[in-house]
Amino acid sequence: MFKRFIQYYKPHKKVFILVMAVDLAICIINMLYPIINRHMLNDLIPNKRMNLIIIFGISLFAIYLIKGFLKYLFDYYGHVVGTNIQADMRKELFCKLEKLPFSFYDNNDTGKIMSRIINDLQEVSELAHHGPENVFMAICMLIFSLVYLSHIHLPLTLIIFSSLPILVYISLKLRIKHSASTRIARNALAHINANVNSSISGIRVTKAFNTSDLEIKKFDSGNKEFINAKKKQFHTMSLFHASSILITDVFNAICLLSGGIFLFNGQISFGDYSAFIISINFFVSPINTLINFAEVFQEGVTGFERFIEIMDLPIEEDLPNAKMINKLNGDIEFKNINFSYIKDDKNEVLNDISFKIKKGETLALVGPSGGGKTTICHLLPKFYKADSGDILINNININDIKMESLRNNIGIVQQDVFLFNGSIYDNILYGKPNASKKEVINASKKANIYDYIMSLPNGFDSEVGERGVKLSGGQKQRIAIARVFLKNPSILILDEATSALDNTTELMIQESLNDLKIGRTTIVVAHRLSTIKNADEILVLDQGKIIEKGTHSQLIKKRKGLYYRLYKDQFKD
Repeated sequence: MFKRFIQYYKPHKKVFILVMAVDLAICIINMLYPIINRHMLNDLIPNKRMNLIIIFGISLFAIYLIKGFLKYLFDYYGHVVGTNIQADMRKELFCKLEKLPFSFYDNNDTGKIMSRIINDLQEVSELAHHGPENVFMAICMLIFSLVYLSHIHLPLTLIIFSSLPILVYISLKLRIKHSASTRIARNALAHINANVNSSISGIRVTKAFNTSDLEIKKFDSGNKEFINAKKKQFHTMSLFHASSILITDVFNAICLLSGGIFLFNGQISFGDYSAFIISINFFVSPINTLINFAEVFQEGVTGFERFIEIMDLPIEEDLPNAKMINKLNGDIEFKNINFSYIKDDKNEVLNDISFKIKKGETLALVGPSGGGKTTICHLLPKFYKADSGDILINNININDIKMESLRNNIGIVQQDVFLFNGSIYDNILYGKPNASKKEVINASKKANIYDYIMSLPNGFDSEVGERGVKLSGGQKQRIAIARVFLKNPSILILDEATSALDNTTELMIQESLNDLKIGRTTIVVAHRLSTIKNADEILVLDQGKIIEKGTHSQLIKKRKGLYYRLYKDQFKD
């Protein structure tokens, strides 16, 4: 894991080396004050060498100005390195998320994913910035101060050093407890984020069912869990900070007492004693820095572990021999397909599904909810991979076709249209990002949405709002249809595209869909059977199996099948 973390410094190694060099320079400057102080007390003041006292004082002032400038460089470029590494990781993580299969999103809440992208990588950024710098500075200061203190008075240095292990051990034990409580608090915060994301996304449902009180109770429960976790964190944090102060105070007390005895016995000069007391803080400070760094290290490592946990997940990958095929004519065949969303689940969603669709034909899928209709639509573009069996297009197994090529040839219009927060133009352009404005306009005309767009004050630049909240269901559907017209695929999937619309809007949308189906192989998932009367073939699915198939008239004539009962129930009035 360490090697993987280090590689993120490589693109920024020049700036990182600059930061470390500045870090070293600051360490050296920090040691100048006790050295000058000792020299003044032992030599310059007793010998009344006023000119050198003034020169040393002015020099020290100039050195501190330089130190201030170096401190600026250290803080600025140090944070730049951390932020750049965080940005690199975030981009890498986002690209990874774009390549993960649907199954990942089936099992992970959006709020928790967002917590990893934002909170976890922020902790990694802190580690990337403060980790090397703190450790390097602390080690340099420890070495410099230890050598200098030993040079001043070795016996007093040994007394100070002998008490170090016990105090550090106590602080580290408390730091470990604090780190554990911090992780618990972070998990509680991630839980709150997930709940808030879910509640805000479903705010219209909440208001429709008047369940605000229920959502508030759920939030309060998570909030109380977070408060309790933070209380434990504050308890361990307070103990740790108290121990850090204790280390400094104990070292000062030991130094004062032991040094006072040596001074009383004439074993150390007043100037050396004064320099030693000043220098002891340069010895204690890096110890506290290292102990404090333990928290940054633990949180950063935890964040990086969660980062690589996602980075190591398998992505959607093509087979080595998969080919790019620019145009698929649309001959489709499902051969003995079996599938379940949960691996090794005996209750298969699809059980031995086989059918054929010729180029330009329309196949309708009907049946009760949970029968496997939408799953068939998901398997064709390889959103999920079949457990067994083969899916062929142009007599080529879809596993032998690159996913980019496969999905470029498939257009999908779903019941729940997702529009991105942006303009109408951008949302239509999503169907073909390199399309010209003329192509976008033509696509909107074919989808019968052009006149409405032009009636808006900002036309194509009108904002649709989050998830298209500013548009009606019919308008969103037409934009989705315009996307597919712009994409111009050879295969079309209509997954209950009009089931959520009123009858009048459905008839208008259906006209656009009929135009869209011309010359394309089409799979229609339909709840309203009136929309599929003219399908070339209808498959009736129930519990993952095809129980009937034929044209509308053939299935109606049976009078005893499921299709007939569904049709009769819909039109019994």
